Amino acid sequence: MSEYQYYEFQAVDRPLSEADRQVLRGLSTRARITATSFTNSYEWGNFKGNPVEWMERWFDLHLYLANWGTHRLMIRLPKRLVDRRRLDGFLHAVECVDVMTSGENLIIDIGCEELEPENYWDDEADRLAALAPLRADVLGGDLRLFYLLWLVAVEAGSIEPDQVEPLPGIGPMTGALDAFARFFRLDADLVAAAAERPAGTTGEDPLSSDVIRRSIADLPDGEKTTLLARVIEGDPHVGNELRALVRDSQALQAARPAVAPRSAGELRVRADAIREAREREQSEQREAERKRQEAEELRARRARLDAIMRRGETVWREVETEIERCNASGYDTAAGLLLDLKAIAEERETTGDFALRLQAIRERHSRKGRFIERLKPIE
Repeated sequence: MSEYQYYEFQAVDRPLSEADRQVLRGLSTRARITATSFTNSYEWGNFKGNPVEWMERWFDLHLYLANWGTHRLMIRLPKRLVDRRRLDGFLHAVECVDVMTSGENLIIDIGCEELEPENYWDDEADRLAALAPLRADVLGGDLRLFYLLWLVAVEAGSIEPDQVEPLPGIGPMTGALDAFARFFRLDADLVAAAAERPAGTTGEDPLSSDVIRRSIADLPDGEKTTLLARVIEGDPHVGNELRALVRDSQALQAARPAVAPRSAGELRVRADAIREAREREQSEQREAERKRQEAEELRARRARLDAIMRRGETVWREVETEIERCNASGYDTAAGLLLDLKAIAEERETTGDFALRLQAIRERHSRKGRFIERLKPIE
């Protein structure tokens, strides 16, 4: 099997300048380079750049995969919009994640080795596109991505069974979260167990116009002025920052019933139960499908036997005609007809007559060894 490596980078906050693209083109003559992306695949060569340096300099998202099982996702975030201490609460035991500081940004580097290959994207262009919304979700205050990473550690046994989950849950799953779980091969049943409870306020929760207006009205005038100035200056993060502020305010005001957080051990037990139920359902579906196919085959066989009975002696003449073709197709057809004629004889209790006619055929065509071999299942 030949090697295959796929690299994709996306610039979200700031498009690449013409000078940037010229630098990148100098590093790769084959890559697809646009104002917002760099994409290339390699079957024999190697990537000439350093992904971390490229993220520091140009890009906000990076995806890498190799057909020997390495998967990597990097996300660059403005560090002023991320609570690093809160992230550490999710990631302290997760070995596959490295969080780096680069100037005014944090770079989250997620990598897993030796994953089983799986083709779940028909188009290479869909690979990073399916995961890209995670960045905006995090900037909008949705931290369920990091809960999934915590589940990676749970699955690996790096989390003590009595340690409680870092969020109330992760439900309902978004398309991007589901794509992430599949990309890094998380245990689907463990994810399903975590998703049985909602995360609370997430980027998926709608914010009414009244709630937004009240929250903004409560901001100090100086902060409003600063935010408006940043909008005029083209800061792409003002919207996400405001949404996070509004959601934090809503979370403090919301009166949610207290629900005891689940432990890692409880999640694993629930995942086992989900797995058993799923496997039982799949087994029942397979059995139902087997019975359906069996019934369909019986109906088809009954219809075929009825048709043969209506044709009478012409079927025996057809057997002879097919044998005389002296090829595999003819022998197969003749043997199939004889097998059906035997079944009809058994139904009519005329097996003695059938045996005599079969013996006569065997004697007439005794030199056709390949045909005689096909008679063994009929005897």
